[in-house]
Amino acid sequence: MTDLDSYLASFDGEPGYLDWAAFGPLSPAVRAEAQADTELLGTGRRSSIDLVADHVREARELVAQLMRVDAAQVVLQPSTTYGLMHAIYGLAGGLMLGRGEFPSLTVAATRASDALGSIQLQWLEPVDGHITPDLVRDEISDDTRALVVSLVDFRTGYRTDLTALREVIGDRLLIVDATQAFGMIDADYAAADVVCAHGYKWLRAGRGTGFAWFGDRALERIAPVLSGFRGVEGDLPVDDVPAPAPSAQAFTVAGPDTLAAARLATALREVVAAGVATIESELAARTGDVIFFADRYEVPVLTPREPERRAGIVTLAPAPQDAAPLAASLSNHGLTVTVRSGRIRVAPHMGTGADTLRLFGDALAAFSSTRVW
Repeated sequence: MTDLDSYLASFDGEPGYLDWAAFGPLSPAVRAEAQADTELLGTGRRSSIDLVADHVREARELVAQLMRVDAAQVVLQPSTTYGLMHAIYGLAGGLMLGRGEFPSLTVAATRASDALGSIQLQWLEPVDGHITPDLVRDEISDDTRALVVSLVDFRTGYRTDLTALREVIGDRLLIVDATQAFGMIDADYAAADVVCAHGYKWLRAGRGTGFAWFGDRALERIAPVLSGFRGVEGDLPVDDVPAPAPSAQAFTVAGPDTLAAARLATALREVVAAGVATIESELAARTGDVIFFADRYEVPVLTPREPERRAGIVTLAPAPQDAAPLAASLSNHGLTVTVRSGRIRVAPHMGTGADTLRLFGDALAAFSSTRVW
């Protein structure tokens, strides 16, 4: 069995799950690792505790491998939001972001601006929700110091062009939420300065498996405002308060959850073995299948049709009178999706099989047969 075959075989859930953008059911390897490490931590032996703790190093190195960066610039976080707050709270000057971004961005930016008074928010309000290079070029100003953006928009599935954004903003900071993309697409992470993500969705690692990368420019310009006692070099700082570490370690509050690190490392090993390029190609085919059925039954699609402009999300935008009947048909056919504000987000994964896609087609056919034109 090849690494790809093993990866595909690891999707062992029941047919009908199309909600990977909301939560990724844990893979068998992740579940097995979590159970084994829980037993090790129950022994009380120092060797067992250290063995589990070593997953922190492993997870950081695997993140760095996938991003093609230095592992010293990677730090584990409880979630994407923690990493983003570290980055945003340490800024000063104009911060550009879309008003329709995921709340992890908008709330953190607003709270930081209100509390510190050193950040001036520069809101972007694109009609289609897409943060494009042209939009940023039109709105950027001399006061802009950073742009924060989602690599893949959680509502429309639009995939941001990081390379093009870098060309537009010059040497300003580019802070990226990559939760809806990490390990699924081969992005130009070197174009960014900060990348934050989480393993509980597409990576199938469960909650608590966040991480962040801080590049050289970010380490120079972002103050580690939320740095805790683990954000220093050396041993436990007793009877002294040393300066924050010069590395990404400074953006740490407390010690990492080693069980979460074990789940993340296991999930990342699976992605590395399968290959991000292979996953991206297969995922493009699955989203293409979803778009095919939507077109067949004349359900409008918001997500870009070009594979290079999307990842794993396909958002359907039925007419207002059709939203509830379509959602009901999907549910009645045993499909799990996200329904929000009249839109239906369909998120297959590489392991989404023909049986699930057949159910999706049947649900759209049933909806279409009852639709009143």
